[in-house]
Amino acid sequence: MASPERKGPRFEKEADPVETFVELEGPEVGEAAPNFTLESHLGGTVSLAEFRGKSHVVLFFYPKDDTPECTKEACSFGSSLKAFERRGAVVLGVSRDSVKSHAKFAAKFDLTFALLSDPEGEVSREYGVLKRKSLYGRAYLGIDRSTFLIDKKGKVAAAWRGVKVEGHADEVLAAIGKLT
Repeated sequence: MASPERKGPRFEKEADPVETFVELEGPEVGEAAPNFTLESHLGGTVSLAEFRGKSHVVLFFYPKDDTPECTKEACSFGSSLKAFERRGAVVLGVSRDSVKSHAKFAAKFDLTFALLSDPEGEVSREYGVLKRKSLYGRAYLGIDRSTFLIDKKGKVAAAWRGVKVEGHADEVLAAIGKLT
């Protein structure tokens, strides 16, 4: 005997978020950087607007706390932090990891700049860094390692996508030098 067809909301197949995901381009150089407010591992929230007129912002997006390349990248920015500050810039790291994960990562590697949590990927999507990826045949949404240099007026002064970690912090420092 054939089983009866099951219908109703309980049995409807939900749309796959990876399949239905539409990638955004993100801001171009010269355009206003999308504003955001995200939770920081340092406590409270950080808003891009709070730096307007005061500091340049180095906003780097990375895939995952405490993974080899992400650790190299974060530590590279961390070891150059004083140089960024001397040039009037703050450094902010963003991933989809939780605030708790960020706190453990920062403590383990003595990172003193704000790591911001974007768990739903909304800010990552606005900046055009949330992408479809594949690992072992499984599709998922992940962050494409990218950095945005935002000037004191809130405009994107430079953008690096698909970042290779080696020498990247120095490249960003050099770009800030051209702004000041």
